[in-house]
Amino acid sequence: MVERRTKCICEIVSNRSEIIYANCVCNDGYIGNPYVVDGCVDIDECKMSLYTCEEGQDCVNTLGHYKCVGDKTKSILIGVGSGFGVLALVGGVWWLRKFLIKRRMEKRKKKFFKRNGGLLLQQELNTSDGNVEKTRIFSSRELEKATENFSENRVLGHGGQGTVYKGMLVDGRTVAVKKSKVIDEDKLQEFINEVVILSQINHRHVVKLLGCCLETEVPILVYEFILNGNLFQHIHEDSDDYTMIWKMRLLIAVDVAGALSYLHSSASSPIYHRDIKSANILLDEKHRAKVADFGTSRSITIDQTHWTTIVSGTVGYVDPEYYRSSQYTDKSDVYSFGVMLAELITGDKPVIMVQNTREIVSLADRFRLAMKEKRLSDIIDARIKEDCKPEQVMAVANLALVCLSSKGKKRPNMREVFTELERICTSPADSQVQIHVDEEDEEEGEEEEEASNMINKVDSLVLWLRLLLQMLNHYFLVPHDSPSLVEASEVVNGSSGLTSEHGNNLTPEIKEEAATTETGTPV
Repeated sequence: MVERRTKCICEIVSNRSEIIYANCVCNDGYIGNPYVVDGCVDIDECKMSLYTCEEGQDCVNTLGHYKCVGDKTKSILIGVGSGFGVLALVGGVWWLRKFLIKRRMEKRKKKFFKRNGGLLLQQELNTSDGNVEKTRIFSSRELEKATENFSENRVLGHGGQGTVYKGMLVDGRTVAVKKSKVIDEDKLQEFINEVVILSQINHRHVVKLLGCCLETEVPILVYEFILNGNLFQHIHEDSDDYTMIWKMRLLIAVDVAGALSYLHSSASSPIYHRDIKSANILLDEKHRAKVADFGTSRSITIDQTHWTTIVSGTVGYVDPEYYRSSQYTDKSDVYSFGVMLAELITGDKPVIMVQNTREIVSLADRFRLAMKEKRLSDIIDARIKEDCKPEQVMAVANLALVCLSSKGKKRPNMREVFTELERICTSPADSQVQIHVDEEDEEEGEEEEEASNMINKVDSLVLWLRLLLQMLNHYFLVPHDSPSLVEASEVVNGSSGLTSEHGNNLTPEIKEEAATTETGTPV
């Protein structure tokens, strides 16, 4: 039998008339000796911290138990207040961090603007007579958005001067964004040069500069996007759908001549391009030409020629007189244009390697020799023989020959060249050049041959040095044998090695090559 009491519970054991209490325990909330009267006493849970009241409530002791009393509002208010306090602290720290980052970025942008020649560029643009208002200054955020943070997926090509990305502006225009490499003071001057010169130019056959950005670590130029590649690609790369017929080539020559004539004589001040070559002639969707890459151009005053201590230009296109004197004139651009005319006629690259002798030969020399020996038909590009007009080809060849004279005074100016090419287009029956040029005497002929030999030696040295560096790089970085001589000849001809990421052929250059991209946009 079990007997329950207030303070204890006992199991009662009876032996007939005698009652024996055994196995007694104090109830919950009591403590003491259950075998004596009032032996179990109440436990004060509140004093012994045995209660489980919520924060903000008070503990009240009762017999055998306890109770929690008080309002929870105070604890709730404390909790809510603490939460808002933490949120305010976190928000303040976040805002302060954002403010400091923005302030630091603004300082960096101002620093880059000054370092990238922003002040000098503004001064140059303000003092120039060009259409300065048309040259827009883009923010770095605009161009990051246009190129998806300069994503690799947007890369059109890499070159010696930088990388070109395809961008989409907020107004829907597709642009070519040229991000230069980290540059020294000399390269910085080239960048400023390019912006100032292009801001002065307004011609349909010159690539249009839309603006620039100076807020980034490296300066950025924004050009119109030219979709159809460059002339070098169209002439020298094999294609099943070959469209570079003679009529198209002649129109391209007229376009380029018109652009150079404008640069030399019609612009606000004469501009020498200094790197005319087929890779710098971009073609639009209608195969009309646009002259690009003005990184080494110079704007000069009338009757002034430009002297330089470093010969710049591309092997095979450089004026021999410029080699000798380091004096660049408008006739130097004429010579380079003459090489390009020979390229259009023959389909050959500006320099080639003779397979048997491993000798580097320039297209200009081969062309002059063929014309001298009256073998033009032997060197005409086979792809245009069927559809071309022989009288037109002969007239253009005679014009190219005059442009390729070793002496600048023997060459016509670009206005005369442009006029002559327009005449050839309208009067195909006349193959004679309507430009008065003095006949060379024997002494001048010897001088020209001597100059030609010197150029070939310089070209050979430059190309072989390029090839040697490539072979060393190939040997140390690639785990297989270095290129053979046959591969070497391919490098000289631009068919391997010196290509952009998308496989575009790059002509070896005296200065660091300004490569062209997949779409022909200047790099």
